[in-house]
Amino acid sequence: MNCVLCPRACKVDRAVNIGFCGASAEPEVATICVHQGEEPPLCGKKGICNVFFAHCNLKCIYCQNHDISSLSAQSTGLIRYRGVEAIVEGIAQTLTHTENIVGFVTPTHYANHIPAIVEGLHARGLFPTTVYNTGGYDTVETLRMLAPYIDIYLPDFKYMDPDLALRYSHAKDYPAVALKGLKEMYDQKGSSLPTDDDGLAYRGIIVRHLVLPGQIGNSLAVLDEIADLSPNLHVALMAQYYPPLEGLPDQLNRTLTEDEYDQVTEHFYALGLHRGWVQELSAQSNYRPDFTKQQAFGL
Repeated sequence: MNCVLCPRACKVDRAVNIGFCGASAEPEVATICVHQGEEPPLCGKKGICNVFFAHCNLKCIYCQNHDISSLSAQSTGLIRYRGVEAIVEGIAQTLTHTENIVGFVTPTHYANHIPAIVEGLHARGLFPTTVYNTGGYDTVETLRMLAPYIDIYLPDFKYMDPDLALRYSHAKDYPAVALKGLKEMYDQKGSSLPTDDDGLAYRGIIVRHLVLPGQIGNSLAVLDEIADLSPNLHVALMAQYYPPLEGLPDQLNRTLTEDEYDQVTEHFYALGLHRGWVQELSAQSNYRPDFTKQQAFGL
């Protein structure tokens, strides 16, 4: 496969070589686990079945999942599932402990395998709600290919500052790409997030934005773009940033301050955004995964 799944369009034959993301042709997953840290309509009482793919097409320098997103994931022994059949089996087993919802986490570089995974679940008589939990760096073509297989889009919208996107995620075109992708998701799903009698979502979009310390202007600009597309979109504003690695730029070597977060939350409401969730600042001490364990986020 000469890969053009993501906007980098490396065009490498992944059966022979690897591109920027580090992924081979065969899908690789670090863990399939019960996760109770997603938005309430995705977790319910029992949690979501999250599929954490290895590797990444962004490789943000502050990634909390760096253990499995980096090129060293294979050498560290953190890949537990290889191939569609193994992944389907892992999902089938985990779904017995969760709500009937599957989240594909950091899936862009393996998006071509998602149809086969979903169809494999259907062949077993399993029809979970599917969630595409992406960093937001997707092509419109890939999103259109996924449309029949994805029920809920859960994209990050990280940056509106191209220089920041370049420094932190090696993707100067991220703002333009993410906005095009979000518009495509909106065209597919609209702004509603319908739920069943148990309060579980089964269709729609939730847009996430992680507020980074020292980069409040970027966050305000991101919220401007979301509100301009539709103030009725569900937005998850996140305060959980913490320094996951040593040697990060000075601004990333600390957590968010209360004043910084107040500026962003005030802008959120001033724009008329009224659907979604505003994370507590105390989230900085939570959501720290340990991928050496099958249940990376605990139970």
